[in-house]
Formats: sequence, C-alpha cells, structure tokens
Amino acid sequence: MNLATNKTVRELAIEIPAATRVFEKMGIDYCCGGKRSLADACAVAGVTLEDVKRELTATSHLEGEEPNFLTATLEGLIDHIVGKHHSFTRLEIARLNSLFEKVCAAHAENHPELLRINVLFRELGADLDTHMAKEERVLFPYLVRMEASAKQNVPLFRPPFGTVANPVRMMMLEHDRAGELLKEIRALSADYVPPTDACFSYHTLYSALEALEKDLHQHIHLENNILFPRAVEMEPVAEAVPVS
Repeated sequence: MNLATNKTVRELAIEIPAATRVFEKMGIDYCCGGKRSLADACAVAGVTLEDVKRELTATSHLEGEEPNFLTATLEGLIDHIVGKHHSFTRLEIARLNSLFEKVCAAHAENHPELLRINVLFRELGADLDTHMAKEERVLFPYLVRMEASAKQNVPLFRPPFGTVANPVRMMMLEHDRAGELLKEIRALSADYVPPTDACFSYHTLYSALEALEKDLHQHIHLENNILFPRAVEMEPVAEAVPVS
C-alpha cells in the first residue's frame, strides 16, 4: 500500500476506516487536529512516520466497524451519531460523575490531582450536554430538512442562523474545547494509569475515562470530518428563500 504522507490525517481517516484505530494507538489527533498532514501529525505525537505507515498498511484491509458515511444519507449519519455516540456520552457522564464522588472521597487526600480531574470532567460533561442538545434540537433537524429539500429540488426556508456554516463553525469550536479538556485530563491522570494504591473503583474510573475519550474522538471525527463538510457542500444557499 502506497501512502501519500502529504495527505491530511482527516483524509486518511475517511479513506481508511481502520486508520482511526492506528491513530488512537499512536496518540495522533484525527478529529480536532485532522487538518495536519500525516508527517506533521506524527511529529506532534512523537512517533515515527515509518511506524505509523507500517501500522496503517497492516490494518488497511480490515473492514470498518461503521458504514461508509461518505455515501450514506446525512439523516443516516445523524441517526448513528445520536443513537450511538450521544447516547453513550450521556450514560457515561452520569455514571462517571457518581464514580468520581466515590473515588475522590477515598483517594483525593493522597492523590489531589483527582480533584482537578473531577472539575475538568464536570466542565466537559456540562459543555457536552449543552452541545448535544443544540445539535439535536436545532442543527440536526435542519440538516435533515436541507437534505430532503435538495433531493426534492424545492426551495429551503432560510434558517434564523443564516447559513449552516454558522452553527457548524460554533460546533467545531466547542469540539476544540472538548479536545483541550480531554488532553488536560489525560495529562493529569498520567495517560489513565492509576497509582499503585488504587482500588478497583479507581481503576474502573480511569478505564471508563479512556473509553469515553476514544468514543468522543470517533464522535467528533464523524461530525468534523464527514457530516459538517458534506452539509456545508449540500446546502442550497442560492435556492434558499427567507422566511416571510
């Protein structure tokens, strides 16, 4: 397999579904940092380009765990995001908030970084709750209507936010903030490695945090790199008509 190292991480993640597994393993940001070339992304992550190319070549034949969303409908992609990623995120935020209380009560005296991680996680949870609600109540329903309008070749009433590029830009900025919080949590938790005196709940907490981080990376990748660009390209701005 001949990999073009000047391609962006985003392009490779779209072309090779299994690439996201490699990027997670190598610590390469493919969601918020997806605009970097593979060579630049390797330099940032502190891994060699040859090692990543070898891993990508080895996994390129694997079937993706998810459908090809480049050919699926926007509605199908949105249903997948909400049904899989939004649901998982909400469940895990509620579970982890309770788990944090238990672990902090038992271990924060000896491991004060837990208190800071808890503050960051609660900020992340609150941000994501508001973020997902805006998507589900405003942006996603509009994208479904926009897709139907394009298929039926009928005018689309202009939304109050003017063009879909405006909320998309805001959602991507919020994704960036989520990415920053995740990186700080990972750093404070020593890459989710619990200390030697950690109890079972402590181990469970760090394991669940890492699983949530991985799911959010895939979640943000589907929106930033596939859904949003397709939506911006599809929007029939010229045919839109203002609400009277």
